[in-house]
Amino acid sequence: MKLKLIGLIGLFLVSGLSLSAQQTSKKFKVFGNCGMCENRIEKAALAVDGVTLADWNKETKIIEVAFDTTKTDIHKIHMAIANAGHDTEMHKAKDENYNKLPACCKYDRTNAEMKSDEGHHQHE
Repeated sequence: MKLKLIGLIGLFLVSGLSLSAQQTSKKFKVFGNCGMCENRIEKAALAVDGVTLADWNKETKIIEVAFDTTKTDIHKIHMAIANAGHDTEMHKAKDENYNKLPACCKYDRTNAEMKSDEGHHQHE
C-alpha cells in the first residue's frame, strides 16, 4: 500500500512539472502612446485563449505576456494586438483598424519597425 501511495505522489509531481513546462512568457515591442493604448493592448492579448498575463509599458513600448503553449502561440497574440489597431514587431495592423484608434493613440507608424522580415506579416 505504501508503494502505491509513493507511486501516486510521484505521478502527481511529474504531472505538475510537465504542466508548468507548458507555460512560457515572452516580451516584445507593441506601438502605442497612452493609458488607453495600454488598456486596449492588454485586453487584446488577454482575450487570446491561454494568455494568463499581459503587461504593457507605455514608456518602453514592451509587453510581457505569459501563456500556455498548448493553447496558443506568440503569433496569435501578436495578431490579436494588431487586430486591435497596434503594430507589433511581427504584425502590422490593418490601416482600417489603426484608423479607428482615438487621436491620442495614433502613434507614428513610420517609426514602427518590424523585428525582421522573417516571420512578420503585414495585414493591409
